[in-house]
Amino acid sequence: MRFLPHTEHDRKSMLDTIGMRDMRDLFADIPSEFHLPEGSLQLPDALCEADIVRKFTKAAERNRHAGNTRCFLGGGTYHHFVPAVVDYVISRGEFLTAYTPYQPEIAQGTLQTLFEFQTMVARLLNMEVANASMYDAATAVAEAALMSKRITRKSRTVIAASVNPRYREVTRNYLSQQQGETVEVSCNGFTTDISALIDAIDDQTACVIVQYPDFYGSLYDLSPLREACDANKCLMVVAFSDASAFGLIEPPGSFGADIVCGSGQALGIPMGFGGPHIGLFACRQKHVRQMPGRLCGMTQDSDDKRGFVLTLSTREQHIRREKATSNICSNQGLMCTANACYMTLMGDAGLKQIARRSAAALQQLISALPTHVLAAAGTHYNETVLSFADTNTRDGFLNTARERDIFAGIPLEHIERGSDANHLLVATTEMIGEQDVADYLAALEATR
Repeated sequence: MRFLPHTEHDRKSMLDTIGMRDMRDLFADIPSEFHLPEGSLQLPDALCEADIVRKFTKAAERNRHAGNTRCFLGGGTYHHFVPAVVDYVISRGEFLTAYTPYQPEIAQGTLQTLFEFQTMVARLLNMEVANASMYDAATAVAEAALMSKRITRKSRTVIAASVNPRYREVTRNYLSQQQGETVEVSCNGFTTDISALIDAIDDQTACVIVQYPDFYGSLYDLSPLREACDANKCLMVVAFSDASAFGLIEPPGSFGADIVCGSGQALGIPMGFGGPHIGLFACRQKHVRQMPGRLCGMTQDSDDKRGFVLTLSTREQHIRREKATSNICSNQGLMCTANACYMTLMGDAGLKQIARRSAAALQQLISALPTHVLAAAGTHYNETVLSFADTNTRDGFLNTARERDIFAGIPLEHIERGSDANHLLVATTEMIGEQDVADYLAALEATR
């Protein structure tokens, strides 16, 4: 706040109105031992605005972030390159909106952008229809579980423990207010246990939720799970964290997924200290009327001119609330535009190149690990778990890497509760080059 308009007279008037003698009376409920004596903070003298800007600019320049370090962080947020044109486009007044208008007939440009976004998302995931986005990936997964229960009219949800812990936590919170059981199936090491998931399915199961690639970056065959879902007449819900993976590997729709949901952050949106990001959501055409969020469509007007319309939406002033399929009432309009701009720029060939470079960097790292560090077994895309002999060795490596301007990974117990404190979740993207990997390996060697 640049300007505090209240004078001493204003403050006294407000205190008189609420029956207080002094500003300190407002804090009477806080125990006195927590009150700071006047003058104890030893604040510096006041500065003019220009000096304040200079002071905080210098302080900000000391921060280390993905742009001025080597970043091996993942776990749902990834350091991909964002072309300058993406920020330029979404900063223009024509696009700078975070909300779908209530009067769509006067917002043809916004609706066209959302329509093209939906088309590209559906194509990327190999699904029949995609909505105009969700709040984030976690709520998208939770909404997929609710949608499955509406479609199947069954009450039981099975979710793999290899799904991003944040997605699982939000989903459990959503389902806690619903009737029915939620079953979490443990991992097989650091990968999805398909056999255990299949064994957990019964005739009351509404859906099975898995992540592909899973939270640990592992790849596996979804076909047996599809067969089990068909046999028990339940839905297969596939989540994802890094959408760039589908530039290289088969998308979930190719395995017959009923619902696909996850994060679009990798498609032209910076890490942004964790947000704001965007949730992607796609499903089969036959389930479209149970899909949460908004859906934009293309039509023709009375003069046979192409136009865009808001075809479906969950709830707003223009539909009956009791018929709503979801409590989601807004989409990430600005992030949709960023995604659409990024995918248009990259195209199929660009996305494939990004995915190949991301995967190649991880393989380069895994293939040259020193003997005191082990990578999780199995096939991985661009993320894996490194295991150290003990916590001290791992933390010593993290300190060494930090001194060398390397964000070396995420201690797994920081995200996955109950995990042993000697594991490190590591991710690579196209931003990681050969020298970056070499520097990472050198830091590992230095902490034997």
